Amino acid sequence: MSSRHFGKSLTLAVVFAASALAAPAPLVPRNNLGWVSPEYNWIFQYPLPIPPIKTTTTTWTNSSTGAVIDFYEISIQSFQQQIYPNLPKTNLIGYDGMSPGPTFEMQKGIEAVVRFSNNSPRETSVHVHGQYSRSPFDGWAADTSEPGQYKDYYYPNGQSARTLWYHDHAEFITAENAYDGEIGFYIINDSEEGSFGLPSGNYDIPLALSSKQYDNNGQLVFNTNDNTGLWGDIIHVNGQPWPYLRVEPRKYRLRLLDASVSRTYVLYFETDNESDISFNVVASDGGFLTHPVETSTLSLAMGERYEIVFDFSSFSGKNVTLKNTLGVGQNIDYAATDKVMQFVVGNSVSSNNNNGNLPSTLRAVPFPPNKIEADKDFVFARVGDEWKINGVGFADVNARILTKPPRGAVEIWNLQNGAGDGVHPVHIHLIDFEILARNGDNGTVLPYEAAGLKDVVYLGPGQSVQVIARYAPWDGVYMFHCHNLVHEDHDMLVGFNVTSLAKWGYPPSTHFINPMEPEFAPRAITTSDFTQSAIEQKLAWFYSTDAYDYGEEDAVESALEAYWSTATNGGYAAATTAAATATQAAS
Repeated sequence: MSSRHFGKSLTLAVVFAASALAAPAPLVPRNNLGWVSPEYNWIFQYPLPIPPIKTTTTTWTNSSTGAVIDFYEISIQSFQQQIYPNLPKTNLIGYDGMSPGPTFEMQKGIEAVVRFSNNSPRETSVHVHGQYSRSPFDGWAADTSEPGQYKDYYYPNGQSARTLWYHDHAEFITAENAYDGEIGFYIINDSEEGSFGLPSGNYDIPLALSSKQYDNNGQLVFNTNDNTGLWGDIIHVNGQPWPYLRVEPRKYRLRLLDASVSRTYVLYFETDNESDISFNVVASDGGFLTHPVETSTLSLAMGERYEIVFDFSSFSGKNVTLKNTLGVGQNIDYAATDKVMQFVVGNSVSSNNNNGNLPSTLRAVPFPPNKIEADKDFVFARVGDEWKINGVGFADVNARILTKPPRGAVEIWNLQNGAGDGVHPVHIHLIDFEILARNGDNGTVLPYEAAGLKDVVYLGPGQSVQVIARYAPWDGVYMFHCHNLVHEDHDMLVGFNVTSLAKWGYPPSTHFINPMEPEFAPRAITTSDFTQSAIEQKLAWFYSTDAYDYGEEDAVESALEAYWSTATNGGYAAATTAAATATQAAS
């Protein structure tokens, strides 16, 4: 049960280990515990890379309203990286020729257009995971840029502070593109988080976890194990196998992302003589929690993000190792997959800024209103060689839109693991949801899952999960899918259509229903489109489309809530008045 239902909790290691006992995936050994890649003998010997912060190419300002749009340019391109010191460099594909790509640090309320130029050998589609973009900018799987094309993605950055990430979403090759390096952090900051006194600057560290497999020439091996999963025996953090990070004996904010194709984690910290070390979870996929949640283990499924505050002050001069529990979900365990990275703790602190006690409360999380009856049921199961949702996949073009929630409606979805032989972290685009319940195989909603909003939920073998969300703020066609990317590509990916409301009194000037809208489609890379004047003209045009109600997303949300409050009581007058007021404020 959620925080509003005060359900019991279990340690995640127990929950996942119990789930792992149910019907292992066919044709896949449970454990290996050896090496399938060449043995890696440099564990904790290379430093943790920190992705650079992406800088703007230009900033456009509307002369009448003062509204600002920041413009960025990213090249998706091949590059090489030395993974094994004794083998040839590995061929990879990444954003700006690195993986993870550069980190976007966005301020809430400042819109952005990011131009992704595809200079790679494969088609791409970019999804900023967790951003409530309009449909043509969300990374619809069929909306791909071919090599030699670029696409401008228009982002609102209107949500509360949170850790998002961007990655490829091209249909049927998402796993391969992400595996080859097409991932990166996308962070939204706001004014509220400054009052929490959390570690910042050099004490705020993004950590993208992934797992991969290599051949004897140091090249990636893309083995999906009969389309079941690609677990990998080499654990990377920010692209480096088993790195170390020198830290000071004080508090740090660690932003954890599971960017793996198929591997789930249960993380914990350990020293030579201590393993039950507690830390505080302060944020999840949908931003800050209601309050810090103390724990000694953290579950992390593919696509999930958690922000934790770890205090190194009692470990001066020691090494603190971030470990991974074996026997999790349906992972295959290898020789060193119990290790993630190491923190080398120094003896002095250079700054005590934001190093105090955590606040007892963080923010008022906007949980959806309570509701009793479930609206939709979705079963995630294998059908022959493919994975489906209610027997449908993305390749079923005429059937892949499975549901049409009205704009602003609150719905409860039941998500069920129907086959019992796969792990399915379910990601729903556009919205944040609350996890109400997890049932079956010792399932439970963990305290740090219940204390905030999510956009990915772990669905283990034999489990069902119930989530609730308001389908807002925009109408349009979006996706939901399994974030085991092997499953997504084969073919556990479908769509939903947030429908417009006939009596809704808040009409946007341009509709963005179709993710394949031709006016927003990828274009050939030409020199003329990259001049300063062409870019400024394009930004002015984006602003004129009024994609995000000129920054009045909160007003839209409030008007939708008023609409449904009156609609459920049989009337629309108050909603129309609220919508008209919001429209006037936005104009």
